[in-house]
Amino acid sequence: MQQIMNRAIEKVPDAERPAVAWSFAAGDKVAARTRVLDCRDNVLRVQVPDATWRAQLMAMTPQIMTQLRQFVPIVRIEFQLARPQDERRAGTHRYSR
Repeated sequence: MQQIMNRAIEKVPDAERPAVAWSFAAGDKVAARTRVLDCRDNVLRVQVPDATWRAQLMAMTPQIMTQLRQFVPIVRIEFQLARPQDERRAGTHRYSR
């Protein structure tokens, strides 16, 4: 399975690679409820529906990053709430390791 994913992701354009890797690393159900905003300076920014999703994904981040790093050089994931007004109240949460 890993070799198949490696070959598939190698064929994806560089700009799309973080989103494809996120879908694989986080799983289809999580990927369907989240959205990769961008990947700059090895920081992946992911939009999440609400604070509960963000908390759950932060707990899963070590495992997700292990998977992501097989495909893209990520040093940190930042989770941002889908509604900007919620973000101001809750603040941006980051995970790096």
